[in-house]
Amino acid sequence: MRSKVTVVGAGNVGATVGQRVAERDYADVTLVDVIPDMPQGKALDILEAGPVLGYDSLVIGSNGYDETEGSDIVVITSGIARKPGMSRDDLIRTNQGIVTQVTQEVARRSPNAIIICVTNPLDAMVQLAHKVSGFPKQRVLGMAGVLDTARFRTFIAQELGVSVRDVQAFVLGGHGDTMVPLTRASSVAGVPLADLIPAERLAQIVQRTRDGGAEIVALLKQGSAYYAPSASVLQMIDSILLDKKMIMPCSVYLEGEYGINGLFVGVPAKLGAKGVEEIIQLDLSHEEQAALQKSADSVKELVSVMGL
Repeated sequence: MRSKVTVVGAGNVGATVGQRVAERDYADVTLVDVIPDMPQGKALDILEAGPVLGYDSLVIGSNGYDETEGSDIVVITSGIARKPGMSRDDLIRTNQGIVTQVTQEVARRSPNAIIICVTNPLDAMVQLAHKVSGFPKQRVLGMAGVLDTARFRTFIAQELGVSVRDVQAFVLGGHGDTMVPLTRASSVAGVPLADLIPAERLAQIVQRTRDGGAEIVALLKQGSAYYAPSASVLQMIDSILLDKKMIMPCSVYLEGEYGINGLFVGVPAKLGAKGVEEIIQLDLSHEEQAALQKSADSVKELVSVMGL
């Protein structure tokens, strides 16, 4: 029996996630969106690419949730982007309402699903989805660190003129200005990053990583990144549905790990068939731990705005 992946929010990120999953050919896909006929149109377009690319995944679109029943994974991308003149608190409260409704609908129809949240502000929205769904912590997580790490690895590979496959790196913390790229734990073909890139230049690459999303928004003028975010979600889905046990930085619920309790924060986690199967504890320096705590404090502030 094929697996089933539901993507709620069929905008650029959501539709591209649906396309990437369909092309893997191991799961059927349901796209859900409130805009009439839009998810149906995108789903049909993806479905009709099957004969060309050789996949048999069933892809359907819906404006409701009944078609999502029995999903193995639910990806939540729905929400609004921050608009000019909109305060951060307004953004949070608006997306809080959207994510709350979506989570209630999918949790009722797919009580055994694993939820991957992509909606921003990411870490706060994962916290919300966890509370609303009532799911165990292993089955609710957020995509952030995979994307941030991909950007970090890209910039390192470009700087050194090497394959991205040879670059190993981790980005921890919240998805935003307080993210923590671990330069000390990063390497290229086993060679420490600090031995290859001068400290001043490395600091610039770290900052570009933190500004990665904003850089793309500025270039696009309208909209935001979706190719790399959707690929990052796909890597998480691969590891879960294929039980690959990959270790990647995700927003997961911490209960004392890294000295943080009761919050979703980005740290390395092993993803398998049960969802988050293990949280990997790295030996952080004093400075790295302080930066991670600062990031967690920022997440806590956002969570408090929602009254959680």
